[in-house]
Amino acid sequence: MQSGLVIRGLTAGLDTKRIIDGLDLEVPDGEVHALMGPNGHGKSTLANILMGNPGYTVESGEAYLDGENLLDMEVWERARKGLFLAFQYPAEIPGVTVSKFLKRIADLRREPPKNTAAFLAELKEHFAMLDIDPALANRYLNDGFSGGEKKRMEILQMLTVQPRFAIFDETDSGLDVDALKVVAEGINHMRRPGFSALVITHYRRLLDLVKPDGVHILEKGRIVASGGFELAELLEREGYEGIRRVVADQKTREAAYEN
Repeated sequence: MQSGLVIRGLTAGLDTKRIIDGLDLEVPDGEVHALMGPNGHGKSTLANILMGNPGYTVESGEAYLDGENLLDMEVWERARKGLFLAFQYPAEIPGVTVSKFLKRIADLRREPPKNTAAFLAELKEHFAMLDIDPALANRYLNDGFSGGEKKRMEILQMLTVQPRFAIFDETDSGLDVDALKVVAEGINHMRRPGFSALVITHYRRLLDLVKPDGVHILEKGRIVASGGFELAELLEREGYEGIRRVVADQKTREAAYEN
């Protein structure tokens, strides 16, 4: 099986409600893909299922990361495997400072820093790159932070963790232009073999900066269209009706070819 994320026939939901319905998706190693779709059709549900949120139930299907079935793993095992989730609304953790939290997760990553000096040098570099006030290192994680500061912290955590696969669940929601550029810079900084990402978003503006390798449209719990950046452009011009028209035209052509 190829390296990267491979999902086959995933059907899952919340309580008794089915939200994901036979979803297929692939994000190869070294690529960043975008997932777009209407509200309530399963984008955040997919992120929660991949990360192992116990509130969701998987009926059937498979989700592999580098050939290993994520659905067989506990949440902590998925995290140690290298799966990372950036939340739409990052949690506040009073009592735990930013620096102590980052040091702990750095020590647990696949290739931890050699010593404290190496960690501090790395942290200083990341603070500068993301335009984060160094004074935040001594504050409690996200406690009293602005929305933009919280999103910067999410990207800082990603750079510290150095994950194998990152999921960004509407991380661009509510960001101003400067904060949006910081998020994109963090994602682009990680782009290399051994790293892949799924960017869940409603808007093209982040994708203009990230330049995804693939774009997927999720509707009613399944992927209805996959392609390049032109899908995001079509969505911006014509909305989901434009996507549905393209899908219908494709099905018509396929039926004509088969006949």
